[in-house]
Amino acid sequence: MASKSFRASRSNLSATSDVNDPHQKPPLPPTVTFARRTSSGRYVSYSRDDLDSELGSSDFMNYTVHIPPTPDNQPMDPSISQKVEEQYVSSSLFTGGFNSVTRAHLMDKVIESETNHPQMAGTKGSSCAVPGCDANVMSDERGLDILPCECDFKICRDCYIDAVKTGGAICLGCKEPYKNTDLDEVAVDSNRPLQLPAPTGMSKMERRLSLMKSTKSVLMRSQTGDFDHNRWLFETRGTYGYGNAIWPKEGNFNNNGKDDDVMMEPQELMNKPWRPLTRKLKIPAAIISPYRLLILIRIVVLALFLQWRIVNPNNDAIWLWGMSIVCELWFAFSWLLDQLPKLCPINRSTDLAVLKEKFEMPSLNNPTGKSDLPGVDIFVSTADPEKEPPLVTSNTILSILAADYPVEKLSCYVSDDGGALLTFEAMAEAASFANVWVPFCRKHVIEPRNPESYFSLKRDPYKNKVKPDFVKDRRRVKREYDEFKVRINGLPDSIRRRSDAYHAREEIKAMKLQRQNRDDEPMEAVKIPKATWMADGTHWPGTWLHSAPEHSKGDHAGIIQVMLKPPSDDPLLGIADDTQLIDLTDIDMRLPLLVYVSREKRPGYDHNKKAGAMNALVRASAIMSNGPFILNLDCDHYIYNSQALKEGMCFMMDRGGDRLCYVQFPQRFEGIDPSDRYANHNTVFFDVNMRALDGLMGPVYVGTGCMFRRVALYGFDPPRSKENHPGCCSCCFSRRKKHSSVSNTPEENRALRMGDSDDEEMNLSTFPKKFGNSSFLIDSIPVAEFQGRPLADHPAVKNGRPPGALTIPRELLDASTVAEAISVISCWYEDKTEWGTRTGWIYGSVTEDVVTGYRMHNRGWKSVYCVTKRDAFRGTAPINLTDRLHQVLRWATGSVEIFFSRNNALLASSKMKFLQRIAYLNVGIYPFTSIFLIVYCFLPALSLFSGQFIVQTLNVTFLVYLLVITITLCMLAVLEIRWSGIELEEWWRNEQFWLIGGTSAHIAAVLQGLLKVVAGIEISFTLTSKSGGDDENDEFADLYVVKWTSLMIPPLTIIMVNLIAIAVGFSRTIYSTIPQWSKLLGGVFFSFWVLAHLYPFAKGLMGRRGRTPTIVFVWSGLIAITISLLWVAINPPAGSTDIGGSFQFP
Repeated sequence: MASKSFRASRSNLSATSDVNDPHQKPPLPPTVTFARRTSSGRYVSYSRDDLDSELGSSDFMNYTVHIPPTPDNQPMDPSISQKVEEQYVSSSLFTGGFNSVTRAHLMDKVIESETNHPQMAGTKGSSCAVPGCDANVMSDERGLDILPCECDFKICRDCYIDAVKTGGAICLGCKEPYKNTDLDEVAVDSNRPLQLPAPTGMSKMERRLSLMKSTKSVLMRSQTGDFDHNRWLFETRGTYGYGNAIWPKEGNFNNNGKDDDVMMEPQELMNKPWRPLTRKLKIPAAIISPYRLLILIRIVVLALFLQWRIVNPNNDAIWLWGMSIVCELWFAFSWLLDQLPKLCPINRSTDLAVLKEKFEMPSLNNPTGKSDLPGVDIFVSTADPEKEPPLVTSNTILSILAADYPVEKLSCYVSDDGGALLTFEAMAEAASFANVWVPFCRKHVIEPRNPESYFSLKRDPYKNKVKPDFVKDRRRVKREYDEFKVRINGLPDSIRRRSDAYHAREEIKAMKLQRQNRDDEPMEAVKIPKATWMADGTHWPGTWLHSAPEHSKGDHAGIIQVMLKPPSDDPLLGIADDTQLIDLTDIDMRLPLLVYVSREKRPGYDHNKKAGAMNALVRASAIMSNGPFILNLDCDHYIYNSQALKEGMCFMMDRGGDRLCYVQFPQRFEGIDPSDRYANHNTVFFDVNMRALDGLMGPVYVGTGCMFRRVALYGFDPPRSKENHPGCCSCCFSRRKKHSSVSNTPEENRALRMGDSDDEEMNLSTFPKKFGNSSFLIDSIPVAEFQGRPLADHPAVKNGRPPGALTIPRELLDASTVAEAISVISCWYEDKTEWGTRTGWIYGSVTEDVVTGYRMHNRGWKSVYCVTKRDAFRGTAPINLTDRLHQVLRWATGSVEIFFSRNNALLASSKMKFLQRIAYLNVGIYPFTSIFLIVYCFLPALSLFSGQFIVQTLNVTFLVYLLVITITLCMLAVLEIRWSGIELEEWWRNEQFWLIGGTSAHIAAVLQGLLKVVAGIEISFTLTSKSGGDDENDEFADLYVVKWTSLMIPPLTIIMVNLIAIAVGFSRTIYSTIPQWSKLLGGVFFSFWVLAHLYPFAKGLMGRRGRTPTIVFVWSGLIAITISLLWVAINPPAGSTDIGGSFQFP
């Protein structure tokens, strides 16, 4: 495979700084060589400069409005070259990385099954009609051949280039000159990199930003390509005739070249009320007021109780009293940290009708009604196809492709951190099946749009369906999905058999070659690395089934494959076709952009696990689609509500939405056992704590189901941050002067600031140090910031954008753009940059999600919690006890890391509110509660063994305090249930698992965190398995699987010790001369309190119901009785000399 070259992107500033000294030879930039070899052996060139020369910066810099005298001056359709280039990009597998050539491997097929969607990789037209050529004609959006000549002579891209260059641009069919020669290219010497000229004028991204800010250019283009005279009158502010859209005020008819004329809105537009996209729904005062009062009462009672406990020690067992006092003080402090942030809970609602009216309906600024919504890039992360089944990931991708959002504004990026061919081909199969599934969902308004969940619904699938062909369509699509599942399940064997066959062929070739070279010499065994082969008969550049150098999980090249090329800008409606599986007449058949990304990994580099993979996606997506908003999903979390993206966009596009860094959605889970034994739904956290934080600065980021603002991830401060946080010295002269400079600085320049920058306008020369040396990435930042602004449709909306600015067509995705994306996912790109320290996902913790959200809140950003009527996303959770404990261990370990790092909330900036700081402080402190919790769980047993209690006697004062504390806790729980909507059983399950996790995973997390801080021992975590149990007949088979882990030792010990202590206490009291029933009751009560919380844990150890032999329980009881009798015999009660004490049978 020979090569075509591109010079690596560099910032304009760094490029000019290199040539300031005429005597110093500028250093050569790193070269990225792009290689592509055709089947006939020719080499072709298509660089970004070719495209730039076609567009020409002058077309965007100078804008002239005129009435077209003829239809010839109307906007033309996209050129043939653009269609061919995007088809070429989607059919090529791009690879590259550190010290390696960036190559584009043109793939004849991606999967072994047939690909029939024209947007999909590997889809091509018919064969080229040039004699001796075996290439195929490129196809357009509908799969039709792209033919440059009117005679419809079928010619491939390479033969067409040859005809233009060497044949005088004469068609080989009709012998007439080509009318369109946009594909002219320059021949490339494969041995020498192609040097791009120095950047002059405006860059590609700058031109796009200029085009978006000019609503004139937007208004001149219509969706149908027809010239709109009324729009021209509005745009040029015409002053003649009748029916003008907007009239100038009197006296301003003569503009004289100035733009200071004031326009007068039509009366109906002036009287039209402005409607918000979201509303705050406050908790009723009848609930929230008593709730706050009870918190205050309980704080007072706890203070009085602890004061009474301290001044009334138990002198008979001072050690027992001392341990209990320390634990109770910590519990009170921990409860206070957890309760204070719950003082201001709120609910929110969205109005999708207003969103549609503002962004998707015809208006004065958007006559055609084309979507003005900003783009969204969705990230799906996966790492191991064995623990994260490809079928689960494929269903998630299908739900994304079928989301109810403008197709041309939606992009999906799948990060395969394992670089597995199994994931790659599963994605390709999903893209192929999407050709049927996505139009079917649009036609019949299917919910949910995850095929596995939809076809597994237990409710009536025909409810509210009125189209007569729904039953037929559903049956056919169900059959297709069943075949799709079989293909996915068979991929591992298919890949293995294919690789074995190709390997055997290579061995035979090598043996033949060896025989030819050595006729008489004895032959040695041929050793050929056992490679993994793709469907087109070439080596897979990622991880091989049998690891080899440069083909293992930690050592492989970067890979980018455009599985589904960008859709056309206009809807592509289906037509009546008997060959189609279902009738798709008038149904939009376009699919969103789908990209497979596997970042480069090399030995010796710290790849920073999931956070590093997400940052690689941030950079790659910025270059390829640059959506101003990013939604990240785990591979097992799919879109359950197809309008979830629009729900989140309501908050981002509302007044003040430019100060929101992310919108967090609650996590909802499927496949949980009905009793929710281990509190997998986690409803107390998602429906109580997160709603409460929404009333402060916003909820914490929980790792999935979160829509980010891209510039917030880049580490910029929110707009107007200096105005909202003037600091303690704002009264001084210098501060007032600085605010004056703020007001004089254009808003678009103030929107991109960082807290460590004293300049109100960012110094762009520092960007390469922060974001790396890709000028294309740096140029995309202001574009993403501008596109993410809310509409400036109200005087109160600050930092807004003009309506209609995002209706312009998307940028061309050419080969050089993808080559640039390859360079930014290389393992060396983040060296000496701020990625992971200030920019993107933050490194240094296994819970990178919480740290990333904390950094944004610490810079002054706000977040919101979006709870939709229909769950936005759904996923799976581990229902097995061991998997659940390991999951909690990872979360708690991350919290300990946060506590011992500079991300501790005690070190937060003044921009973070006090209660928000308390909430983040609790995130880092809660694992340490396990130390005191384990001690407290052993106190009842120690009390029963010793015959003492934590107080001298169970007097009335102690019992009253205990009663009031318990009653207030129960009343607070009831009120939380009222304003959050959870159930009492869910609250109780959360309390139970709080103790289970606190006595097992949390204490292990504290020990691991201390080891890392003190000894520097790194922490490794196990990837949570998304696969179920082996019993296919039982949906909850995994619940009963007992997998032993050392985390079970502490709670198991607590259970056994408390059971034995209860037996010993009863025996001691019965055999005593003077029974101390009060101390027995106190110890037994607290022991039962501990055992009641640990009951789900004990039940999990028993396995499946009905499978535990009765003899196990009998022997357990006998052993407990025997141990208790032995204790009494060895240590008889005081005043008794005989074994057994004074007790006698009647």
